[in-house]
Amino acid sequence: MGAARASLAEAVGAAVHAMRAHPLRTAVSVVGTTLGVMFLVATVTVLSGLDRYVRRDFIGRLYGVNTVRLRTRPQTELDAGDEANRRESRNPPITFADAEWLGGRMETPGTLAYSASARARVAAPGGRAVDGVRVVAASAAYLATQALRTERGRPFTPAEAVHGLPVAVLGRDVGARLLSPGRPPVVVIAGAAYRVVGVLERQGSLMALSADRDVVIPARSPLNGELGPRDVAEVVSFQVADPDDLPRAQAEMEGWMRLRHRLRPAEPDDFTVATADGAVALWSRVSRVLMVAGPALVGIALLVSSLVTANLMLVAVSERTPEIGLRKALGAKRSDILLQFLVESGATSGLGGLLGLLLGLAMSALIAAFTPLPVHVPAWAGAVGIGLGMAVGVAAGAYPAWRASRLDPVAALGHE
Repeated sequence: MGAARASLAEAVGAAVHAMRAHPLRTAVSVVGTTLGVMFLVATVTVLSGLDRYVRRDFIGRLYGVNTVRLRTRPQTELDAGDEANRRESRNPPITFADAEWLGGRMETPGTLAYSASARARVAAPGGRAVDGVRVVAASAAYLATQALRTERGRPFTPAEAVHGLPVAVLGRDVGARLLSPGRPPVVVIAGAAYRVVGVLERQGSLMALSADRDVVIPARSPLNGELGPRDVAEVVSFQVADPDDLPRAQAEMEGWMRLRHRLRPAEPDDFTVATADGAVALWSRVSRVLMVAGPALVGIALLVSSLVTANLMLVAVSERTPEIGLRKALGAKRSDILLQFLVESGATSGLGGLLGLLLGLAMSALIAAFTPLPVHVPAWAGAVGIGLGMAVGVAAGAYPAWRASRLDPVAALGHE
């Protein structure tokens, strides 16, 4: 054991001496590994952050927590064929009456809401305006099922929703832009005046889309039929308190809608009922491809780096042939020579891996600061960055080290 430690210590000392003696060669090898590991770490952190964001935030915001969603057509599909698209395009619209009929028959404990959305210009009487606002026409329960709370004022009431009164709840950014102290709390949406009864708490953004640029109005208010088809719901959602009730609620909603649409047992659904599980499964398929393809493409840089390192090590073996011959003549074993060059190659690339890790984390921080892309640093990123750098070096130095260990000492001493 002591002899092995001594041999390793000698190999490390020889590697450090060789790296100092040939700084340019060392720098070229380090830079190649650094760039490869840097881009690999940045890619992994962005993909990991995107996966974390989609699973925890985006899908939850899109579908709602513990929520079953009823739509005329699926919200997300990757592999729907032309025939399926044609069939789904003929599905009948889901109306407010359908949603209210369904809400009166659901036996699973929960809350039903419905909504439709469109883009519109929202202006204040003083002339200020916000373009491209997402106007959500919804039932009174929509704000509760989407976990939208008011920072100022209140949500509109069920009575206001039933009677279709022109009241509105503004997203925080819209409210900050259009409401002023001392002025009437009124906004004009697509030409219709609405009284503002509340402003939502800050919601944040979904990728580059700000959820604080929304306006929520009663579905039956004066813009019903102006921003979209009259009395048509884009989404009907049913939120349960207990997630274990989701399968029951989904099956019940599907059964009632089949009865509502008078479908025979052999006829397919002319609507879609889904939970976040479907979106999670879809994203899992996409993320698996990204997590393989992204690092694989970046890995090409590491492959090039390993080839550069291998060539540099072959040059080093050629230049140091007399030194190798002298060491072997003085009693050095093949394993000692092999270890020396492997340690030198691994140390060089390991240094590149460490620098690549630090630069990759810095690049990830810049991406998070200046782009809408989410970033998450996995716990294993550091070990992978340094370990991969060393592995590339050892793999690249294996053949040159083997070649050096096989040199004949007499021929090596006479090499010029």
